[in-house]
Amino acid sequence: MTLAAPAVSGDESDSCHPMFRDAPSGVEFNKLRKRLVRQVRETLDAYSMVRSGARWLVALSGGKDSYGLLAVLLDLKWRGLLPVDLLACNLDQGQPGFPRHILPDFLDRHGIAHRIEYRDTYSIVTGKLAEGSTYCSLCSRLRRGHLYRIAREEGCTALVLGHHREDILETFFMNLFHGGKLAAMPPKLLNDEGDVEVLRPLALCAEADLARLAEALAFPIIPCDLCGSQEGLQRNAMKAMLDDFERRMPGRKDVMIRALGNINPSHMLDNKLFDFAALMAKGPES
Repeated sequence: MTLAAPAVSGDESDSCHPMFRDAPSGVEFNKLRKRLVRQVRETLDAYSMVRSGARWLVALSGGKDSYGLLAVLLDLKWRGLLPVDLLACNLDQGQPGFPRHILPDFLDRHGIAHRIEYRDTYSIVTGKLAEGSTYCSLCSRLRRGHLYRIAREEGCTALVLGHHREDILETFFMNLFHGGKLAAMPPKLLNDEGDVEVLRPLALCAEADLARLAEALAFPIIPCDLCGSQEGLQRNAMKAMLDDFERRMPGRKDVMIRALGNINPSHMLDNKLFDFAALMAKGPES
């Protein structure tokens, strides 16, 4: 385990966080940056995520989404718009070929407070599942448990994850088509023990925008397939379906993500959410 403190900038007049120092100066990048900042601020406000003085553990996998999450949160904090302490955290799970130097080097170079911890969950997962199985679900559960523990050890009240708009929509349709329920990833939830909040500030952000940000800022991406296991075919099918919707009807993803926050229980079929038994016509007046 390693713990690093942020470096102090020698120029207090710098107008951006060090992560953005070499960012493109063009109009398109500025629009992208402003859009992501606006969407994250909207999510933070809408779901009451921010408590001044809190400490957040920001999960960093090395993928474009978690890099983008960290970048936008640091941008907001630099602007004085996010009054919380941020601690980036990578859990090295022992996947073969994982390049352990990339994240510490990146975080040190940009003066970002972080904790790197090694836990060989890869051996546990491969020992429990048959060869050729999809490891993602069990791997995720083990990782989440360790991140909760680290959050407690570091005095963090929230674990912040990089799930974006497409992750939420794909989960919704997987539950709809395969689980027989209407459920997605909530922007905010409380763990079972009730001591750590799970926050998803990128809930309104498009995956494509995060990919553009990652390219513009030259994040050193670590591939998610180091263990040789990929997400199941169901999620890939949902992704393809949503992409097809967006190609044929641009803007559908934004409409769908807004719909998840605009639910009318009386027009659904769940009698646990709406008292249909109480609906009775008065009948003709005598």
